[in-house]
Amino acid sequence: MNSQNLAKRFYKDVEVKASVDGFHVTLDGRILKTPNKGELLISREDQAELVAAEWDAVTEYINPSYMPCTRLLNVAVEQTPLRRNDLVTEARKYASTDLLCYRDDSLSGLRCRQEAAWNPLLDWASGLGVKLEPTVGIIAVEQDVASLDKMAEHARAMGDIDLTLCVHFIATYGSAILGLAVMKGHINAGEAFDVSRIDEIYQIEHWGEDEDAAERIKFIREEILALSK
Repeated sequence: MNSQNLAKRFYKDVEVKASVDGFHVTLDGRILKTPNKGELLISREDQAELVAAEWDAVTEYINPSYMPCTRLLNVAVEQTPLRRNDLVTEARKYASTDLLCYRDDSLSGLRCRQEAAWNPLLDWASGLGVKLEPTVGIIAVEQDVASLDKMAEHARAMGDIDLTLCVHFIATYGSAILGLAVMKGHINAGEAFDVSRIDEIYQIEHWGEDEDAAERIKFIREEILALSK
């Protein structure tokens, strides 16, 4: 983003302050606002601290591209309460075509890696009632409706912030199982990201990696890690 389109840092002090219903981030004593000018009320102090750290890290220009926690909290506060059903539906839809269910159609090293990394995660999800069947190749497999409904149930039980974060993880990984596993603390966000890229990593080992693509992947991984703290 061109710095000409960015606001300059206009504040000196960044603090987290408790309120009756949660926590606010303040800039020189003034409560941080959402893009629609509402107060950004955060339910957990650790999440408020992450937002505060992003604003405190600003040196000259305020660049939202480098403030993933602030962006996510803004969405969770302003949009998620109105779109909960859509987000739950999205989580369910990803489960119906989950990345972890589609394996390489040859008896290659890639398929061995997929099975070693993905089968234990599918087994874990099955224990939560989300039993997805793997297949070979790219032809879609029809998943059990009850399992898809169970995935939706897990998503629906989350609060607005966790639901927003979960669906963001799901979309990034291409896997509802990986997103759920991170939110349940079964696997950390960085490990899940690496697991979701087994196919790409295999291709890179054989054909090399484009420098721009590598930089993009690094940026996405760092953002995922920031959001998962």
